[in-house]
Amino acid sequence: MRSSKTPYVGIDKDTDGGMTVAGRIIRDAWAFGIIPETETCAGWNTQALEALWTKTHEEWEKYGHLVNKLPDDIRDRYMRIQKDAFQQARAAGWDASLDDSD
Repeated sequence: MRSSKTPYVGIDKDTDGGMTVAGRIIRDAWAFGIIPETETCAGWNTQALEALWTKTHEEWEKYGHLVNKLPDDIRDRYMRIQKDAFQQARAAGWDASLDDSD
């Protein structure tokens, strides 16, 4: 786990092709339109990422944390973002299989 004093590298440079907790928060924030899809969050500190998590969590609560309850436009954007993320992560060598540290 990264130090709380170390700025986040950005989803585009994150480990496992961005398939990390921070990456999930950022992708959810993109889907909900909280931040633009061009925002990688590079240089953000832990507190800023936690604040982003809070905002995305509040949005998810509106829909019971269920993708199928999202409005069509948000669900479509969410699914596109996830599909793209999985493809990019796999191309970067990420393996969805769990290992002993997961």
